[in-house]
Amino acid sequence: MNKSELIDAVSKATELKKVDAEKAIDATFQAITKSLSSCNEVRLIGFGTFDIVETKASTGRNPRTGEAIQIPAKRKPKFRPGKQLVEAVGY
Repeated sequence: MNKSELIDAVSKATELKKVDAEKAIDATFQAITKSLSSCNEVRLIGFGTFDIVETKASTGRNPRTGEAIQIPAKRKPKFRPGKQLVEAVGY
């Protein structure tokens, strides 16, 4: 499912106009992004949790040359599915 298909599904499920459904979805994504950029987790009970994981700096290898390279530390978003989502998918 892509974003336009998600907009269609939300529009049909809520009886909102597609424009309004798109605004709601965009606002949801913006709120999640803003919270994560402030290093706050977003917990949606039954669906899952979005949070930030910090990776340490490490040394890696360039696959073409075999040369050692330094990989910097960084922050990455992470999603952990909730129990209800896991059960719905059938893991």
